Amino acid sequence: MFMGEYQHSIDDKGRLIIPAKLRDSLGSTFILTRGLDQCLFVYPMEEWGLLEQKLKALPLMKADARAFTRFFFSGATECEWDKQGRINIPAHLRQHAKLDKECMIIGVQSRVEIWSKDAWEQYMQQSASTFEEIAETLVDFDF
Repeated sequence: MFMGEYQHSIDDKGRLIIPAKLRDSLGSTFILTRGLDQCLFVYPMEEWGLLEQKLKALPLMKADARAFTRFFFSGATECEWDKQGRINIPAHLRQHAKLDKECMIIGVQSRVEIWSKDAWEQYMQQSASTFEEIAETLVDFDF
């Protein structure tokens, strides 16, 4: 399970250090793709396989299913670590998430998310007031 929030800088070549706590669970190769909410999703290979099976089950005759599958898979790339524990984020994915300098790396259960620091702060600020309301409608247990 991935959890935590980390801040790192991306360099001019698109290389980003991923914290060791998250690297260990991602494995030696993993998938990086466009995410929702203007971030990137990073999946361990096993989790990517499970997601792939779910997306294969979507009805091909529905335009929304085709569009989402295209969005998700066309941006996907297989990654591995360099000797410094960095990944190289391709330009099209940096553009999608508007990654410039400061990045936030977020552990979210079965995946890691990469956000621009500004987008993450804006998301947290906008969402903070609704977290309790969301929890009331989604969660069936007490914390």
